[in-house]
Amino acid sequence: MSAGAVKPMVLALGQEFARETGNKVEFAFGTVGAMRKRFEDGEAADLVVLSASAIEAMEKSGKFLPGSRTDLGRTITAVAVRDGAPVPDISTVDAFKQALLKARSVAYTDPKAGGSSGTFFAGLLERLGIAEAVNKKAVLRRGGHDVAEAIAKGEAEIGTTFISEILPVKGVKIVGPLPPGLENTNTYTAAISANGAAREAAAALLRKLTSPASRERWSAAGLEPAFAAK
Repeated sequence: MSAGAVKPMVLALGQEFARETGNKVEFAFGTVGAMRKRFEDGEAADLVVLSASAIEAMEKSGKFLPGSRTDLGRTITAVAVRDGAPVPDISTVDAFKQALLKARSVAYTDPKAGGSSGTFFAGLLERLGIAEAVNKKAVLRRGGHDVAEAIAKGEAEIGTTFISEILPVKGVKIVGPLPPGLENTNTYTAAISANGAAREAAAALLRKLTSPASRERWSAAGLEPAFAAK
């Protein structure tokens, strides 16, 4: 059970793990909020990958095996436009505000869907004092990948989500990270369920996800590895 921001790597390495070991891996991806609710409501999962804050909170209630919590990677919120479209100036806070106000439409994850990026961005709009203006032309999607696809299809002029969710989508250009003072970094963490039926296999999959040999692949996917190189 995993957050969407790390889907490319969890899926790729998980499928490799299945081929190498003969284990069958069933994947469930979604927003942090949605995945957390499903797990806390009793849906079974052997390995859970969510934001570091969510895993930490759930660990305190005894949801995971003690000592199994492991950071996987960090990603940052970035701004994107459709390939070939004019690139807005987002170099300063004021320039970023003007880019959002001038855009005909702005895509981001619906905060109600429980996504980390959308929750952050909704709060950021409030802090910048432009929430009402931007929300009138918001193109809300259930996840960051959907946000990137909306931009690629021309359904939104500009959008923001984690860089790891933008990179896999063709037809989207990353303008850059949020300007200095507004930066947003999120760490994604894995933990083994205390009630899982396949603890040993989950531990082996976790070792696969944090193999030093995979570090370059994590980086290429827009995620700074959070685990040791050796």
